[in-house]
Amino acid sequence: MARALFHPAWIPESLDPSVERLKRIRIIAGLAATLGVYTFLIGGFDVTELLTNTLTAAVVLLFLTPLTVGVMLLVWRRTGTVRELRVPLAGAFKLLLLFVCALAVPVLLAWFMLGLGREDLFLFLFLCLVMLWLVVFVFAAALRVSGNFFGTGAVHRSLPALLAVVTCWLMALPDLITGDLKGLGLALGVVFILAAPLTVTGIALLELRRLKRRYGIRLREHPAAQGPFPGLVPQVPAPAPAPAPAPAPGPGRPHLPVQGNPYAHPRSPYAPAVPGHPYGAATPGNPYVPPAQNPYAR
Repeated sequence: MARALFHPAWIPESLDPSVERLKRIRIIAGLAATLGVYTFLIGGFDVTELLTNTLTAAVVLLFLTPLTVGVMLLVWRRTGTVRELRVPLAGAFKLLLLFVCALAVPVLLAWFMLGLGREDLFLFLFLCLVMLWLVVFVFAAALRVSGNFFGTGAVHRSLPALLAVVTCWLMALPDLITGDLKGLGLALGVVFILAAPLTVTGIALLELRRLKRRYGIRLREHPAAQGPFPGLVPQVPAPAPAPAPAPAPGPGRPHLPVQGNPYAHPRSPYAPAVPGHPYGAATPGNPYVPPAQNPYAR
């Protein structure tokens, strides 16, 4: 279900599957590192802070992604028009709204569950099952959008890498500026906060370099200069090849019929044996001419 919603058919597939695997490994490793730091080093979660940070991330995505895309549109206008980009941009914005809503629903549900009392035990257990399904769904959705970054790959192949870097750094800079090191020491806190943006930046630079060297795709170039948008232009099937003519049979094959007209005859069976008129007399002359002498004469 997450694949059908967050990776629809109009999103082009990645040109480099190895980079996509690195992105997924980064998300899983980042989640495991976050759980380990909060559980073993800090000593537990602050649920309210976790929910607040999640909503903050959703708001940052909702406003930062269109802002970054708008800056790139100004850059691309120098070499082409942006009118042809309206269709993929509209699809990417719809996908962004869908993911933000999917991220906000479990947060709002968790705040509602915190206000339940002991008399609502059965409702709380039911909502726990719903919450578990929502967490798995959001995690699967995050794996999908980490590669295409809300379908912006249909606008420009290099745009997902740029958006990932900008978003990750703007999420980490407030903690560095305010000195919120999550209860860790200075060295460990800085490493914990900078690990995510540095990893994302390294993978993004690797992706941009491979797109430039292998496919000639540059971030500053207008998308129209790199051909049609993959996934938006229907692929025309290639015409079927014409069947090869059957080889002519060679002479002297006993299993092949006699070549030529099978009804032809070297001589017509109705032709007269003697050339000439078929009713002609054996002797020349008219057969109806009486003899020179009267047969009844005495």
